[in-house]
Amino acid sequence: MPALEDQPFSAPVVSSETAFDGAVWNVRRERFEYGDHELVREYVDHPGAVAVLAVDEQERVLLIRQYRHPVRMRELELPAGLLDVAGEGPCIAAQRELAEEVDLQAAEWAQLTDFFTSPGSNSEAIRVFLARGLSATPAFGRTAEEEDLELHWVNLDDAVDAVLEGRIGNGIACIALLAAQQFRNRDWVGLGPADAPWPRHPQRRD
Repeated sequence: MPALEDQPFSAPVVSSETAFDGAVWNVRRERFEYGDHELVREYVDHPGAVAVLAVDEQERVLLIRQYRHPVRMRELELPAGLLDVAGEGPCIAAQRELAEEVDLQAAEWAQLTDFFTSPGSNSEAIRVFLARGLSATPAFGRTAEEEDLELHWVNLDDAVDAVLEGRIGNGIACIALLAAQQFRNRDWVGLGPADAPWPRHPQRRD
């Protein structure tokens, strides 16, 4: 039986161009060879992102409620942000986002999980960090959809129940909460180091 894991594969690219230059996202059009065929696909060209599952001493997790216009929902989700600062490593980006979105810093950082959000339509790769040993930072001036963020400290098991009952639909939050519960049940054994390599990120492959 083949190993139970994704297999790296890169089809030969014949051409690549920006089909749409957007305010936040660009859409890339690529023609590539696959088997005996030459295919064309368009996808959101995404820099990737990081998210933070912050856990306090009572094993409560921090969820934020934020408006997301494409789905017309004020979702429960995790502090998160784009990897759009040149030269900034993923863990540093996660630390910045935790401070900017919820005015917190953490003494302990670990890699919780990596995944792709929607690999058929965009190149976004997400790394979720587990942050513990929390303390407050100076208040950050937030704008736009972040102006009315709500912070909710929730028992981890209650948050997982909300996922399983369909009350939380944000994909990043769902995956992170389920992963965190499993790691918690294993006494947090198996977490990755905060500076773990990220070879699956499309723009960070050597």
